[in-house]
Amino acid sequence: QVQLVESGGGSVQAGDSLRLSCAASGGTFSKYAMGWFRQAPGKVRQLIAGISWTGGNPYYADHVEGRFAISRDNAKNAVYLQMNSLKPEDTALYYCAAREGYLSVSSGAYDFWGQGTQVTVSS
Repeated sequence: QVQLVESGGGSVQAGDSLRLSCAASGGTFSKYAMGWFRQAPGKVRQLIAGISWTGGNPYYADHVEGRFAISRDNAKNAVYLQMNSLKPEDTALYYCAAREGYLSVSSGAYDFWGQGTQVTVSS
């Protein structure tokens, strides 16, 4: 079993930056593809950034590409999401998730989830 704990959320102004962290424990972190999902009230949870176990070829949803950057440190069992130029529409609960094997855009493919960290962006 893998336990995931997110941190780094908060309330910011439009144009600000935040860095989310996700600490993993209880498994072999380097085996897992990692995803950052978000869910706004009344909307489905969607993948916004993902990274394979090797760290190569990260995935970004169209509406965050160029503003967000995902990275991982297998030595520290952590994955990060640097979020720049934040917009009010980025307001959501952000989750990190892990799955063994290849990166997937489907939330149903992920086996382990954190509890989420809230990001609120005001205009």
